[in-house]
Amino acid sequence: MNKLSKLDDLSLITQVLLLKNTRAFDKLVQKYQSDLRRFFLNHTRGDKMLSDDLAQETFLKAYMYLKTFNRRASFSTWLHSIAYNTLCDWWRSHRDSEQQIDSVKELQTTITNQTNLTTDLYSALDILSDQERTCVTLFYMEDISINDISKITGMPVGTIKSHLSRGRSKLSEFLKQNGYE
Repeated sequence: MNKLSKLDDLSLITQVLLLKNTRAFDKLVQKYQSDLRRFFLNHTRGDKMLSDDLAQETFLKAYMYLKTFNRRASFSTWLHSIAYNTLCDWWRSHRDSEQQIDSVKELQTTITNQTNLTTDLYSALDILSDQERTCVTLFYMEDISINDISKITGMPVGTIKSHLSRGRSKLSEFLKQNGYE
């Protein structure tokens, strides 16, 4: 992110905090909503409604806690950290329902039999652990640096590199087994 963009973000944040300017926050939402939706789509295997709900929840939390933004990281990194925590909360709340997860996996298996690259990509991401998927999608799909991923997730840099390495290997093997080179 360039310095001008960071200054724009800080200006908008200041307007929200000092002037209670909700239009300024709307501009932040417009600027980052595509990134957050894509992040959540990658983690929900393409579930657009769930992704939108999680993105909305993230923006609500960001608005409520905007006064805690401390500028040590960029606004984008801070926002992705909230998104990651929102996703982790969702994972925890849905872990108890193993039957639902199994039925979703059965449905995904049926869908995977189609030759749609997007579906295959979501299926490939499904074989990764939650942490591997987070690191892979943030690094390769969101183009976020390893240091910023560390700030977002709270994981050490070495752990992120390990997750990226294992994730790449698993994805490569999965895609080779499914006819991609």
